Amino acid sequence: MKSKDSKKDKENDSSSKWLITVSLLSFSLSIVFSFLTTTIVNNLSVPLAILILILVIAIGIIFDMISMSVTIAEEKNFHAKASKKIDGAKTSIKLIRNAPKVSSICADVVGDVCGILSGGIGTIVAMKITSSYGLEFDLQVIISAIVAALTIGGKAKCKLIAQEYSSQIVDKFTKILNLFTFKKK
Repeated sequence: MKSKDSKKDKENDSSSKWLITVSLLSFSLSIVFSFLTTTIVNNLSVPLAILILILVIAIGIIFDMISMSVTIAEEKNFHAKASKKIDGAKTSIKLIRNAPKVSSICADVVGDVCGILSGGIGTIVAMKITSSYGLEFDLQVIISAIVAALTIGGKAKCKLIAQEYSSQIVDKFTKILNLFTFKKK
């Protein structure tokens, strides 16, 4: 009986550490990216500010799609590639085996931070448009609705894509990840 309790305690400790790690990562990224994007967007023209807004929305949508793909992709699709030593296959298997954590980072950290940033950037864009063009009304409600529609519609479409092409998306994501990692030779 003691071994079951010990195993449960280790799982609880691991879960607690993961929650703290994800929370701290979200907090840190939110501060850094909020500061950078709002500082940068404040100094840009309206078209460039809109471009940054669209880019942030797109990043959130893409990471949501990656999150879902890693969660539903089947590990067996990558075993043959791994046995043939095809680049990225072992990494894909690790991602799939750690799907809850990968999903949490992609959807909850990156995706949610992008969602929050897009709201802040949308506010700045609305203020810039209102002041640049001397409008008598505040565009904030309209810009917020557009940001929400693009985000929700984009995520809905990309979830359908993730269901259809989960293995291919995981494979492409792994190849991109491998560009940023150093391999021992």
